[in-house]
Amino acid sequence: MKAINKKVEKQVIDELLVTIPTGKVNMRDDRTKEIWSVDINSFELSQIPVTQELYKAITDKNPSTFKGDKLPVETVSWIDAVNFCNELSESLGRWKCYNIDFAAEKVTLNAKANGFRLPTEAEWQYACQAGTKGIRYGELNEVAWFKDNSHNQTQEVGQKKPNEWGLYDMLGNVWEWCSDIYDESVYGTYRVFRGGGWYDHERSVMATTRRRSHPFSFKIEDLGFRIATNTKKY
Repeated sequence: MKAINKKVEKQVIDELLVTIPTGKVNMRDDRTKEIWSVDINSFELSQIPVTQELYKAITDKNPSTFKGDKLPVETVSWIDAVNFCNELSESLGRWKCYNIDFAAEKVTLNAKANGFRLPTEAEWQYACQAGTKGIRYGELNEVAWFKDNSHNQTQEVGQKKPNEWGLYDMLGNVWEWCSDIYDESVYGTYRVFRGGGWYDHERSVMATTRRRSHPFSFKIEDLGFRIATNTKKY
């Protein structure tokens, strides 16, 4: 598939983005029992995880195990996700958020760039909870694809009920990579992913559940991502 027309891309991406308001989120690590609060500046977040259709249009690749244009892209590593963000930024004339040294496996973030990036995990949790402090934004079967209802695979995005801010599939379907390093002192460069996936039991599909793995090598069929940006301006 050829890359879609840049003018069409801009319209498509603009329609995907939801403005997340300024606020504060309370975070918790069940492993260390640490609790902390994070102030959140307003940002833009995609209503849905990145689909295979969009991923292939930008990268000309589809690594997913379960194939379908409207299915979330999965079997992508963290570096695949940030590289997609850079390519999407370039295609729309935005400044890239990530400087990537593949040889050294080193990535630095330009937090002021107007391009696309992964949400921080604090942004992700804040957006998922949509102004509440709950572990879920609705009855699980109504808002998420998980072990009990997924038929053992991903499902087309946007079919379940959204949260109060109009975000779909924040829980279930696929876990979503976030930008953050989990705990460098213990796990090195391991990055965070959130939200639970189609293979997970109910106890794992919560707004507060944290997981982590290697950013360059780990990829699995229930792990994808969604895009964020600081601004809609081009």
